[in-house]
This record gives sequence, C-alpha cells and structure tokens, in this order.
Amino acid sequence: MPARSTGAACLLALGLAGAAAAQEDGRKLFTSITPSCAVCHTLKDADATGTVGPSLDELKPDAARVAKALRTGVGQMPAFPQLTDAQVQALARYIEQATR
Repeated sequence: MPARSTGAACLLALGLAGAAAAQEDGRKLFTSITPSCAVCHTLKDADATGTVGPSLDELKPDAARVAKALRTGVGQMPAFPQLTDAQVQALARYIEQATR
C-alpha cells in the first residue's frame, strides 16, 4: 500500500507542476502576443491595467468564451489568427483560472 500512496503523491505533484507551468505559459502569452492583451484589459494576476476592453477580473469569462473571442474577435477586439490552437487554449485556461 505505501507504494500506491507514493505513486499517487508523485502523480499529484506532477499534475500540480504541469498546471503551474501551463498557467505561466498563459501569463506569458497574455503579455507578449501582439497586440498584447494587457494593453486593453485589466487582469490583476498579470499586472495588467488596460482600460480599452473590459476588466477580465470583473467579467470573469470562462475558457470557452475567451477562446471564441481570440478566434473570432468581439467588438473592438480583433481575432488572433496567429495563435495556434494550443496557444488559444493555454491563454483561455489561464484567464479563466486567474479570474476565479
């Protein structure tokens, strides 16, 4: 039984490390894509204080809503066709988690 418990602990640790890395990847995308999300949006987790678009901290969008906005644009926000599907998903999950 101790081996199972050690294995489960290792898997949990790996999962948490992977989640932290994914969040950091999303944070980097938030501040580095062109145009940067931080230019328009407020998001405390990313130290972003943009005022053109809605405050994501207040809006609290889910990942599906963010991904759709990134792919198709919304209002004044352009679409970001330069992003891969993996980048869209990383950014969408980051914003969802950072605003919860």
